[in-house]
Amino acid sequence: MNDARFPPARFLHDLPALQARRQPDAPALWWRGEATTYAQLNRRVERLAARLAAVGEVGDRIGVLAWNGPRFIELIYACAASGRILVPLNTRLAPAEWLYQLGEAGVGLLFVDGELAQGLRSDPGCPPDLALVDLQSGCDAWLEEGPAASLPALLPEVPAWILFTSGSTGRPKGAVLSHRSLLAGLESAALARPVVPGDRYLYPFPLFHVAAHNVLLQHQYGAAVVLLRSFTAEETLHACRELGVTTMSLAPTMLAMLLDHPTFSPADLAGVRTIGYGASAMPETLLRRLLAGTGVGLCQSYGMTELAGSAAFLTVEDHQLAAAGRPELLQSVGRPLATVALKVVDDAGKACCPGDAGEILVRAPQCMQGYWRQPEATAAALVDGWLHTGDIGRFDEEGYLYIVDRKKDMIISGGENVASREVEEVLRRHPAVRDCAVIGLPDPHWGEQVCAVLVLAAEASDAELAAHCRSLLAGYKTPKTWRRLQALPLNAAGKVDKPALRLAGGDR
Repeated sequence: MNDARFPPARFLHDLPALQARRQPDAPALWWRGEATTYAQLNRRVERLAARLAAVGEVGDRIGVLAWNGPRFIELIYACAASGRILVPLNTRLAPAEWLYQLGEAGVGLLFVDGELAQGLRSDPGCPPDLALVDLQSGCDAWLEEGPAASLPALLPEVPAWILFTSGSTGRPKGAVLSHRSLLAGLESAALARPVVPGDRYLYPFPLFHVAAHNVLLQHQYGAAVVLLRSFTAEETLHACRELGVTTMSLAPTMLAMLLDHPTFSPADLAGVRTIGYGASAMPETLLRRLLAGTGVGLCQSYGMTELAGSAAFLTVEDHQLAAAGRPELLQSVGRPLATVALKVVDDAGKACCPGDAGEILVRAPQCMQGYWRQPEATAAALVDGWLHTGDIGRFDEEGYLYIVDRKKDMIISGGENVASREVEEVLRRHPAVRDCAVIGLPDPHWGEQVCAVLVLAAEASDAELAAHCRSLLAGYKTPKTWRRLQALPLNAAGKVDKPALRLAGGDR
C-alpha cells in the first residue's frame, strides 16, 4: 500500500477514489447479493458530490434520515467531497426528535427514505422550507434536475460529520468530527483490527452511528463491505455461507442470536477470522460457546462518538487468555492504543493508582472538535486537550482498563454510589439469568432505588435472586425492585437502552 503513485488519504472521499485507481474492478460493496466495484462507487460519489457542490455553500449541513443502503454510503463520501457537513439522524427517533436535531444543526437539505419522510412531514413542527430528497427513489431525478459544480479545495481540519449523542443526560449534543479526526480514528482501529487483502467485512449496524467508521476502514485498505439493511441472524448466516465473510462486527446480543439460530452450524463461521464487538461485555459462557465450535477470534473495542471510533482494544489474544483461565479479562475493555493518551483521574484531576476508579480522559488526534454550537458543553468536555468521557474506569497492574460505570448510570441510593455494571455482573452469575440491566428508579426515601430488569432462562423468584446478590454485594447494592422482560430494548448501537427502561420504570 506504500506506493508513491497513491498518496495516503487526507480526506474521507479519498478512500474510494484511491481504491478506484488501485483496483477499479475489485468489489467495494455487496448489497443484496450484488457487488459494486470501486470504480462504480467512485463514479457515483463524484457525480453526487458535484451536484451537492452546486447547493448552498461550503460548510452547509446536509442531513440524512435513511435505512442502510448503497446510497447512504455514496452520500457519506459525496458530502465530504463537496465540503458539506453530513448530519446523520437516528431512524428510531420520533419526528419531534428529528426536527430538534435538524434545527440545531441548521440542516436545509435532507436525504430521506420515503416511509420516514411521511412521519417527518406529518409533524406540525416540520418547517415548510426543509428540502427533502428521497434517497432511494428520488435521488437520480434530483441529480438530473439541477446543476453541477466543481469541488472546493478543503483542509483536513474542516468538519465532515455532526453526530448527535444519545442524549441520555439531557438533550442530544452534536459531536463535530473533522476529516482528520475520522481518519485518525481509522489509524487507531487498524492497529487492533487489521484489514487484509481480500477481506469481506459484514456490517449490520446503522450507518448513522459512529460504528460506520468500520465501513471506512475497509475501504481504506481496499476490502469489500457486505452491507445489511439491519441485523438478522438469518441474513448474517446466509452472507457467511454465500459471500465468504471474513470479518464482522456484532454486539454480544447479536452473536448470541446467531449461535441460537436453528440453522446455525459451526461451519457457517469457518471462514470468519475475527468478530469485533463493543456494545457491552462478552459473557464468559458466550465466549466459550463460540470458541468451542469455531476458530473465530474476538476483539472488543472501547470508544464513543466523541472519539470518532475507539481508543482501547481487548485483542484476540486477550480473549484467548480469558478462555484459558483468566475470565476476569472479559470485564476489561483492553489496553489503550499507541495512538492515544488515556488516563484515569480522581475528582481533583490527579491520576489514579491501579485499582482506583476515576473518570477516563483521552487525548488523541481522533477526538472531536467540540459540540456543535454548544461552547459551554464543549468547554466542559474538552479541558486542556483532554476529552472527559464521562466514563468511570480503573486500570489494573497490567494496564488493562475496566469500565466501572458511566457517570450517568451510577445509581445514588441513600448517599451511596452503586455501579450498575457491578450489579449486572453479579446477576449474570446466577444460572437463571440470561441477560439483565440495572437502573436507578426514583425513591422518596433513598433518592434512588436499584431496579433489576431481567431476561430469564429459567424460573427464579425475587427472593432467590436477592439472596444471590446479597451473598456477593452490599445490601444497598442489592436490587429492591425486580422486573422481567422477554428481551431487553436495544438502541441503534446494540446497547441496552437504559434511558427507555428508566422512562418505563423498568417495564416495557
